[in-house]
Amino acid sequence: MKDYPILQQLNGPADLQALPEEKLPALAEEVRGYMVDCVSKNGGHLAASLGAVDLIIALHRVYTDEKDRLIFDVGHQAYAHKILTGRRDAFADLRQEGGISGFPKREESPYDAFNTGHASTSISAALGMVRAKNLLHEAGHVAAVIGDGALTGGLAYEALDDGGDSKLPLVVVLNDNEMSISRNVGAMSRSLSRLRASSGYNRLKRFVVRALETGTVGRRMSKNLEGFKNRIKRFVLQNTFFEEMGFTYLGPIDGHDIPQMIALLREAKALERPVVVHVITQKGKGYSLSERNPEKFHGIAPFSPETGAVAASGAPSCSQVFGETVLELGKEDECIVAITAAMRDGTGLRPFFDAFPDRAFDVGIAEEHALTMAAGMAAEGLKPVAAIYSSFLQRAVDQLCHDICRQKLPVVVGVDRAGLVGQDGETHQGIYDPALLCAIPHLSVYEPATLAELRAMVHLAVERGEPAAIRYCRGTLPEGGDEEPVTYGKWVTLRPAADVVIVAAGPLVEIARQVAEEQDCGLVEARFYKPLDYALLDDLRKRGCKLVVAEENVAALSLYVAAYCPELVVRPLCLPDGPMPQATVARQRTLGGVDAAAMTRAVRELRGIHG
Repeated sequence: MKDYPILQQLNGPADLQALPEEKLPALAEEVRGYMVDCVSKNGGHLAASLGAVDLIIALHRVYTDEKDRLIFDVGHQAYAHKILTGRRDAFADLRQEGGISGFPKREESPYDAFNTGHASTSISAALGMVRAKNLLHEAGHVAAVIGDGALTGGLAYEALDDGGDSKLPLVVVLNDNEMSISRNVGAMSRSLSRLRASSGYNRLKRFVVRALETGTVGRRMSKNLEGFKNRIKRFVLQNTFFEEMGFTYLGPIDGHDIPQMIALLREAKALERPVVVHVITQKGKGYSLSERNPEKFHGIAPFSPETGAVAASGAPSCSQVFGETVLELGKEDECIVAITAAMRDGTGLRPFFDAFPDRAFDVGIAEEHALTMAAGMAAEGLKPVAAIYSSFLQRAVDQLCHDICRQKLPVVVGVDRAGLVGQDGETHQGIYDPALLCAIPHLSVYEPATLAELRAMVHLAVERGEPAAIRYCRGTLPEGGDEEPVTYGKWVTLRPAADVVIVAAGPLVEIARQVAEEQDCGLVEARFYKPLDYALLDDLRKRGCKLVVAEENVAALSLYVAAYCPELVVRPLCLPDGPMPQATVARQRTLGGVDAAAMTRAVRELRGIHG
């Protein structure tokens, strides 16, 4: 820590609060430097956290009571919060097995008030805490920090609607790292914000309102003045949306001017009613490579801090192959449209957006809207393909069930990041979707074991014109191409049936292939979670085979196989009931009991061999 002399002295929020104000900008630069050092080694969400350093320092200077609560939406921007709340040294092991999480986590620190990792939850959680404090007569203030990206999610607006109506002391800090604002408008807005937040102004305002609301003439004057005030507000202020939701709107202000933010946050806290503080920050602030390319550094693998270069992975990712295949189909069929929820790059759909901007739709962090909109498009004759991360698809299960599948509409959902995802940890594991998807009527669930199968499955799902979900892992799969053609509802026998047969899906197929060869047992690739290959299962039942069903998710495939053939002896190899901690994918397979060693044990035990 020799390069970070101020940061080295800080072991918790109390030390930060005692630091002279003139040292805060230098502290912010040290925090940014330390953050780049650590993330370059371990990977992580860098750009948003760099932009929020000054804001987080200001928040910890204002919210100083042990009963105060700071809720960070998603948590992408919370790295400085972790560093400044007693986890400076632990931050060096960010996202590593046994290290600290990349997201706020209550189990990790008393300063993490709420577990996050998914977007748009902060205002709802913060309002719940404010209401709890009110009912329990407890001290303390609550602030929700939400980015403009997370504000595209519908849950945030539900919370704003309720929060503004509540009249409770909820402070929402809008960390806006996309909007630019000219200096003169900013200065005017700051002046108005300080005036409207000041105690003198608000005392005067309350006095005038009470005076005018006595008598018929006073009430008429009050009504006319209110209309006049609102017209001036709309003319002078950039944004009255929050005011109309019941919040006092303060800002926008410079999110890198720490003294200014401290002053305005103190005033917002003192108002004791719903307040939105609009803060303008620069994504990637303080690290020139991230400032120039914040998208690249939003979530990044280990990289060179000098050049920003990330080691090349070689083989194309499943996301790239999915996006390329959708683009190929789109060139042939003008009815194909692509939809994503703020993940056009992550899902591989960027080439489709570039080629067909009129047929590509990024709806923001709004998966529910994405799928119901897709249903509407399909109802009118289009062929929507929507790509959504498995962990984010959880938000839209109702839309998939009610709006798409009940109507048997031809929407294909690419379930990206299915299975274990490694260092992103428990909030992003794609291990629950099969249990959710297989229960939905009229929905087919595909899973490829090779890139060639992925391409074929995208073609097949679009051609069939029925609701379909194609789940594929983060990273890549073997290229393949020599396997049997993909036929709807059919599995593939990779090794002939024996006394024990391993039935494996997706990335576990290659692991199972090695085990099957070593143990001389049968191997079947389950290309579909739904429908099952009933004919093949009937054949295995007639042969008296015992099955090891291996899936990189919580139990789904094994349950359906056992339910269809209760006479079969089925040994499920699936992930346990409980969150899967951060680690490498290989290590997570071992922790979850779905690695080669677990498969070998299962085969031997079914043969009566122990030890």
